Amino acid sequence: MQRRQFLVASGLGFAGLKFGSPTHATPASPPNSRPGKAKSTILFFLCGGASHLDMWDMKPDALLEYRGPFRPIETSAPGVLLSEHLPLTAKQAHHLAFVNSVKGTVNTNDHHAGYYHNLTGHVPDQSFVIKGNNRTPEREDWPYIGSVVASRRPQHPNLPNAISLPHMPSRAPYTRPGQFAARIGVEHDPMYINGSNEEPLKFQAPALVLEGGITADRMTSRFSLLDQVNSARRCFDETANTTALGKHQQRALSLLLSSQSTSAFDLSQEKPEVIERYGKTVNGMSLLVARRLAEAEVPFITVFWKGDSRKLAKKCKSAGSWDTHGNNFKCLQEDLLPEFDQAYSALIEDLADRGMLEETLVMVTSEMGRKPKIGDPRSGGTIGAGRDHWTHCLTDVLAGGGIQGGQTYGASDARGEYPIDKPVTPADIAHTVYHAMGINDLIAYDKLERPYHLLENSKPLTDLF
Repeated sequence: MQRRQFLVASGLGFAGLKFGSPTHATPASPPNSRPGKAKSTILFFLCGGASHLDMWDMKPDALLEYRGPFRPIETSAPGVLLSEHLPLTAKQAHHLAFVNSVKGTVNTNDHHAGYYHNLTGHVPDQSFVIKGNNRTPEREDWPYIGSVVASRRPQHPNLPNAISLPHMPSRAPYTRPGQFAARIGVEHDPMYINGSNEEPLKFQAPALVLEGGITADRMTSRFSLLDQVNSARRCFDETANTTALGKHQQRALSLLLSSQSTSAFDLSQEKPEVIERYGKTVNGMSLLVARRLAEAEVPFITVFWKGDSRKLAKKCKSAGSWDTHGNNFKCLQEDLLPEFDQAYSALIEDLADRGMLEETLVMVTSEMGRKPKIGDPRSGGTIGAGRDHWTHCLTDVLAGGGIQGGQTYGASDARGEYPIDKPVTPADIAHTVYHAMGINDLIAYDKLERPYHLLENSKPLTDLF
């Protein structure tokens, strides 16, 4: 009982136990009542704040200090223009819907609040202003979109209902809020799979490793003994945390003993040309794993873009992801956009070729856009050619899951600063995901059995379907 195996083996976000206590959610709707077609959602989150102006929502007629040097190009969807540095994605535009009017304004204009708003659909509360970067996940936070989906779907026979890879943003102790189940209970937390820039084809989670030479039979016998101890303990301690611990242990054992669990992450089963198409980067391979997990019908898969701080931190005046405070255009053109373009276009093309796109919703978002006026004081102003944070407007990209491709929804103003047509909120985007996944009932219950709504004041963007 003193050993770490059961905590290490779970790997199911168990460290988030302090972030929430279990509450029960309404069961999933019967299959025949599902409004959406999606069996799985793949969320590709561009950590750092990707520039909507230099990717999706080009403003070629704006003044130079706003538009930058990139030019728009034609795509496979008539009338839809994308950045010249997304040529492969442009060929897939007939599958894509661009929501150019997401008003993600947060009260701090920073990463923590941006994550929370776009990952939960809920406006950050005043604690984000007070605590700043110290506002880490809390047990009464609103739940992550993926955790809500996980709670509403029947439990997958071999894998968790929500899986995130290739890392948990951001480095402790500054863990970003919004990516956990929080108030609906840690049993709905994602399982985190680790990947690295150094070994991009290798993915590993503690749940898939038996440490110290322990065999499957020996682990089974240990769980049998533990179950007896837990049964006695429950007579005295029927707490929510004890219940959650038992659920994590059982899920961990199932993962450890199931060959289907490990095979989902084994990229050696893929053809070399498929791996080359996605690109041998940790982000490209994460999207390939995401496709494999969608094939296995895992309900919600999240790929958090993993930056390379050694390569880009100094160059981009950031931590190495999409937070381009300096050299915005060189960082995008030379590093970020080529890697994204190859991997993302490969995923869309792959899902379409396999006949999976109709039943797989793919969404690209970020915690914010970038400031339209070029020049960030922290990198030397206009000389530094960076773009600062900008939560007032961003673009989300949706594909599959019943979404009609080749369209744009809404519009921003002439500078890309604020939505002017069909403005939507992150709550509307979250509701659209639930709609695509066939989730109608968003009622949950607190510890006193009082009902509450998981996402009020929002509506799905049904015009996209």
